[in-house]
Amino acid sequence: MTGDAKSPKGARRGESRRAQLIKGVLDLALLCILKERPHYGLEILQRMNEEAELDVADGTIYPLLHRMEASGFVSAEWRIEGDQARPRKYYALTPSGVAELKSLSADWRTLSTRMNALIDKSKP
Repeated sequence: MTGDAKSPKGARRGESRRAQLIKGVLDLALLCILKERPHYGLEILQRMNEEAELDVADGTIYPLLHRMEASGFVSAEWRIEGDQARPRKYYALTPSGVAELKSLSADWRTLSTRMNALIDKSKP
């Protein structure tokens, strides 16, 4: 196989690059989602996949949430709502998380502007 974009090897390499790009924005996506209100894990995953179309794997969300909780950006509490049989762990932004969201958002906007300029400059 030659590794071009049409070969399976080339397609896998493209998927890997996309996965790395997505991995880099998951913190920002999580903080944006939690800004509105607390959410439970599968709800966050669903919003990332449906609204942001990030194609996040099921096994990715909980390590991300635990890391963000350990960093002090989110807090967690168990709740039983309505007629649910089982409790769900809800995650909410902390004041540090609000500050981190502001910082990451500014970084994202700066990076996005610079990358868009570079991409536009390289157009034929």
